[in-house]
Amino acid sequence: MTTTTIPGLEGQAPTDHAEMLAWIAEVAELTQPDRVVFADGSDEEWDRLTTELVEHGTFVKLDESKKPNSFLAQSDPKDVARVESRTFICSETAEGAGPTNNWRDPAEMRGHMTELFRGSMRGRTMYVVPYCMGPLEAEDPKLGIELSDSAYVVVSMKIMTRMGTAALEKIGSDGAYVKGLHTVGAPLEPGQEDVSWPCNEEKYITHFPESREIWSFGSGYGGNALLGKKCFALRIASAMARDEGWMAEHMLILKLISPEDKVYFIAAAFPSACGKTNLAMLQPTIEGWRAEVVGDDIAWMRFGEDGRLYAVNPEYGFFGVAPGTNYSSNPNAMKTLEAGNSIYTNVALTDDGDVWWEDLEGTPDHLIDWLGNDWTPVGDGGAGNAAHPNSRYCVPIDQCPVTAAEFNSPEGVPISAILFGGRRADTVPLVSEAHSWNHGVYIGATLSSGQTAAAEGQVGAVRRDPMAMLPFIGYNVGDYFQHWVDMGARGGDKMPKVFLVNWFRKGADGRFLWPGFGENSRVLKWVVDRIEGRVEADETVAGFTARASDIDLTGLDTPLKDVEEALAIDPEEWRRELPLITEWLEFCGPKVPAEVHEQFAALKERLG
Repeated sequence: MTTTTIPGLEGQAPTDHAEMLAWIAEVAELTQPDRVVFADGSDEEWDRLTTELVEHGTFVKLDESKKPNSFLAQSDPKDVARVESRTFICSETAEGAGPTNNWRDPAEMRGHMTELFRGSMRGRTMYVVPYCMGPLEAEDPKLGIELSDSAYVVVSMKIMTRMGTAALEKIGSDGAYVKGLHTVGAPLEPGQEDVSWPCNEEKYITHFPESREIWSFGSGYGGNALLGKKCFALRIASAMARDEGWMAEHMLILKLISPEDKVYFIAAAFPSACGKTNLAMLQPTIEGWRAEVVGDDIAWMRFGEDGRLYAVNPEYGFFGVAPGTNYSSNPNAMKTLEAGNSIYTNVALTDDGDVWWEDLEGTPDHLIDWLGNDWTPVGDGGAGNAAHPNSRYCVPIDQCPVTAAEFNSPEGVPISAILFGGRRADTVPLVSEAHSWNHGVYIGATLSSGQTAAAEGQVGAVRRDPMAMLPFIGYNVGDYFQHWVDMGARGGDKMPKVFLVNWFRKGADGRFLWPGFGENSRVLKWVVDRIEGRVEADETVAGFTARASDIDLTGLDTPLKDVEEALAIDPEEWRRELPLITEWLEFCGPKVPAEVHEQFAALKERLG
């Protein structure tokens, strides 16, 4: 073992990784925690920390018979979501970050944040949290260390990653790892009383892609604080993937099984509020078809020995939005939560020690809402949200009743199709297949969705969200599109087919034309039929668009004319998109590859 002295560490460090120990000592000297503790990921550690969090007032222990080994946290009202305006990609040049990211000079940002970190952990414990993204047995496991003064982070990382001693041992004496430094930015002076959810008014979530580092200050919430999630798994990993020849994408991974027991793996990228988690845990409504989940949020895709694209889910848990999740919309998510071992944040507490949120079955007569106030339903309008719209559940994936056995496969699963989708009331048909890989890249690059009430902006206004990665691309968006083009050139005819879907098409009267949820399995069956060459399609401006007669509607009470309308193409609606797409591609800048511009030109030609 090394002789490096880490201020606040009792006993000897459980590693002899000299560079790691020197870094931990340097951070401890800067941030000045009272104690330094290496997290081991054990159940005993979970029990100790959750007990401490309950005693501190951060956690409420839920009723053991209803939600075993589960806890509720209610955050500071100013710390409830990702803060994109305070998220930075500090690449060596502004061009490296590109127009879709906030950029600061890395030397300037390091200098500024170093002063913020100085003494920031005083009065607290700094936890050393080693973790692995994806199976530990992978040929090239991606490892990280997060230094954090939040016990909430430690227990959440146990759920969301392969965290603890095994990951530390995998790093070994000299292995590479992503450095993550996080503080809630709320030092305690001697005798100062703490609060249940410490955080700081000033927030930074900063990424240094070249050195593979993440510095997060001021927030204790979600992806701002759980640095293995969006920070590593997408922003840093996308830069790693570009350099190493693979892909880090904001995609679910679904295993679809035909009545003949033939297996298809499908990846899908949807912006927020477009049904990604529901599709990931799909319950097919077509007789004989089954579905299992590999992942609900992130896919890392590499070429396998056979030349196909294989995907791994780097996460170990679900970090899902609670409102809207219920036994009708996502029964498998609800069954996953029934098993317990979960952390809920900013949902409501029932009088009998359970949790509740909007759209969950049954409305209680009284609750403690996410702000800690009494809540009762008032008339038909209710009394405001009992749960925050971005409230979350954090639960182990392996509790899901339809978790695929391949979830733990180090090699990943071969992807047959990639779906792009958004929330569009018009224009975009229910399902179309891209003409080619590069056409699929264009579809992803110009992916659009109607604004929802969950974010700032005019509800219904069309916004671009390339590959559903707009907040998560760790480098220049034009180079990101180029990487997609290059991957297609490498993979050739073994690349997955690409499809565009839209579950949210509406009729003139404002009602949804397609029932969605489990019925989306009927669209996936058409996708499989296209992969197998069993059905034709109409060549339209959108691509190869499905015919209503080729979608299995057996047992579905949706009128055929609604399905036909959901698949209809109005060229005039598509022409209205052209100036918006032109504006978007110009915003993305000169690095947008020629192949994307060529596909846009081809669309304009198809529209006459």
